[in-house]
Amino acid sequence: MPTELSVNVNAIAYLRNRRDLPWPSIIDLCRICLDAGAVGITVHPRPDERHIRATDVEAIAALLAEPAYKGRELNIEGYPDERFLALCEASSPDQVTLVPDDPAQATSDHGWEVLEHYAMLGEVCQRIRAMGARPALFVDADPTQMDPAERVGADRVELYTGPYGHTFDPEAKAAELAKLVEAAQAADTAGLGVNAGHDLTLDNLPPLVRAAPMIAEASIGHALTADALTHGYAEAVRLYRKACGQAV
Repeated sequence: MPTELSVNVNAIAYLRNRRDLPWPSIIDLCRICLDAGAVGITVHPRPDERHIRATDVEAIAALLAEPAYKGRELNIEGYPDERFLALCEASSPDQVTLVPDDPAQATSDHGWEVLEHYAMLGEVCQRIRAMGARPALFVDADPTQMDPAERVGADRVELYTGPYGHTFDPEAKAAELAKLVEAAQAADTAGLGVNAGHDLTLDNLPPLVRAAPMIAEASIGHALTADALTHGYAEAVRLYRKACGQAV
């Protein structure tokens, strides 16, 4: 099966929040993404609401509950403090991706060391399952994290692809790709679903999904939004679906 595309809409919210105005509309652009074939919408609400706000999460959840979008998914990412988990419980997401971010971080830059946080992650995964959602853990391209992630109760891992996306030297990029493939294979062997995200682009996404076809979902926001300035949002979604290996 080709890799599915979930569109992260944080960058849209950043642009809207520059002014005290209701545009660009998060909901209108989510609808465009879904109508262009995205499997779902990803958000990463942070405590300071510098981009996605709690009210956005509620509105996106309501959009995805419309009959026209049956089967599409809401993926909420974040650090599992009580505020975040309460927001998830109120929003009925399909997937909750746990990330080890400090609240002040600009963006995610590393994955969990699962054994160091095993008790907490186990409790949180149980709580996510009780919501009816799929728990996923954001992890580095480290095969040793996969068995603990499965044992702690995750259904999926999201591979942090930042080092691959940040690298432009061909030899270094090949080495980072090999790490991701090894980690994806280890996750698959452990019985975990595999997602991927961070700094994936139209150029670096196709080699990744060809080398690791078990990747079920790629979550992409910044690069897709940047490309939408040239191509328009609907066309950008179609281009990224094609880069995922989908027939568009």
